[in-house]
Amino acid sequence: MDIESLEIREQGSIVKNVDDDGREKRTGTLMTASAHIITAVIGSGVLSLAWANAQLGWVAGPAVLMVFSAITWFTSTLLADCYRTPDSVTGKRNYTYMDVVRANLGGGKVIFCGLAQYCNLVGVSIGYTITASISMAAIQRSDCFHMQGHEAKCDVSNYRFMVIFACIQIVLSQIPNFHSLSWLSIIAAVMSFSYSTIGLGLSIARIVERPDVRTTLTGVTVGVDVSGAEKVWRTFQSLGDIAFAYSFSNVLIEIQDTLKSSPPENQVMKKASLVGVSTTTLFYVLCGCLGYAAFGNSAPGNFLTGFGFYEPFWLVDLGNVFIAVHLIGAYQVFCQPVFQFVERNCQRKWPESNFVCREYSLKAPVLGKLSINLLRVAWRTAYVVVTSVLAMIFPFFNDFLGLIGAFAFWPLTVYLPVEMRIAQAKITRGSSSWIGLKLLSFACFLVSVAAALGSIQGLAADVGGYRPFKPAV
Repeated sequence: MDIESLEIREQGSIVKNVDDDGREKRTGTLMTASAHIITAVIGSGVLSLAWANAQLGWVAGPAVLMVFSAITWFTSTLLADCYRTPDSVTGKRNYTYMDVVRANLGGGKVIFCGLAQYCNLVGVSIGYTITASISMAAIQRSDCFHMQGHEAKCDVSNYRFMVIFACIQIVLSQIPNFHSLSWLSIIAAVMSFSYSTIGLGLSIARIVERPDVRTTLTGVTVGVDVSGAEKVWRTFQSLGDIAFAYSFSNVLIEIQDTLKSSPPENQVMKKASLVGVSTTTLFYVLCGCLGYAAFGNSAPGNFLTGFGFYEPFWLVDLGNVFIAVHLIGAYQVFCQPVFQFVERNCQRKWPESNFVCREYSLKAPVLGKLSINLLRVAWRTAYVVVTSVLAMIFPFFNDFLGLIGAFAFWPLTVYLPVEMRIAQAKITRGSSSWIGLKLLSFACFLVSVAAALGSIQGLAADVGGYRPFKPAV
């Protein structure tokens, strides 16, 4: 029996429509899924692409961007087919990445997936806190120079902006689930397009103003810009930065779980992935290449703040406002799987606890009626506080993004989708398809290892002379 539009009746009154799994009817569409993906993909990673291109040069830089784009899109289509099992259209729903791995692979790979996914999501939370605070501080610094002159001492600490960002996230983290985040993702997606466009405009203006900036086919030059060892480490780290810029597989299943069941979720998700990845790749290539052309081999880690803090100060300010607003939304997209994982397990373990399960209604001015859960308030607030403190301890932008990208790319974006495809399609060991998928997985494993080594080396160098909670002078 088709129960997609079944109505549950309780004491003679209609409660709500439910889907085929008994849960509240999903309302997601191609537009909302694409907005979630764009919000997740065009994050702080775009800001480091000019630097990454500077390390790789005009040949390898754009080529690596396109290769990562193609791999991400291909594996996202494999993952989309795993949302329902055993049949990808009418089978049982799997609500999280771990559920998908459990249904298709089982065993130790479920634990491996959980460790990779949730450690990565926590890392993204920390990375976004760092990035948002950098942009907020850049606004104050720009205004200071504008008001007091270019020679003024306008040193600004990022720490208090991390606190402001955390306070905003504590409030927004009370949004119950992904299904309630569509409006925030759409706003965040618009913001990402806006600051990317501002960055492109500033890059073009700088290229016109300074056409003699030095760029090369192979990136930073050994013996001129860097030593031989630095060239190798920076190349590895740039691979991690690009991998981070394309990571959204860790929230793909959760995004797919918001979609209406007709047309089939996997078909809509494949279209949304194509829209999201192709759109972001266009911006990535433009930002990476034009940013490199603007700054040359000395491209900064965050290309938007690299335009200086002078004129047009208002445009730089606007770009950084857009970054901060975007990351406010993106933080929530990446945190929701962590929030829901903990809350579902607590509800399963303590089903009779009022603290864990009971929802309280609260009427608030402007916002109207709100649903409050004590576990949600306590746990999500603690999560935001802890990730913010970790961001204060390790506020290293490029190295941190590269490390997150390295650890997430191979296991979540490539290895597990490939293994599930082999198991789901019953691909014969030793066949051409099996060999091709395994070679893809192994090549991406080597890239992730290299990226991790480069980022760890960069972090070690940064930590050497760093004192936590001491603002720069």
